[in-house]
Amino acid sequence: MQLDQFRESLKLAEPPRALDAPLRALWHDGHGDWKRAHETVQAERSKASARVHAYLHRKEGDLSNADYWYARSESERPRGTLESEWQDLVQRFLGEEK
Repeated sequence: MQLDQFRESLKLAEPPRALDAPLRALWHDGHGDWKRAHETVQAERSKASARVHAYLHRKEGDLSNADYWYARSESERPRGTLESEWQDLVQRFLGEEK
């Protein structure tokens, strides 16, 4: 799957089955369901899930919590827009080169 296909899948009622937790969370967020996105990564232990968790708290406006999760994912808070962060994460987890 590529970014354009991922975006197209947002028209569906549910995410594609093959998506792992970080991509499922990004799908739910892209679908307008922050709460379900957060629930998807909240109990996960991977760095990828922590990275998405950080993005979600940044989007929520809780920057101290976001920074905690950025540190857990061994990354820094991006300076760009939330939209560009979402796209960058989707592309990274889909394995697309930027």
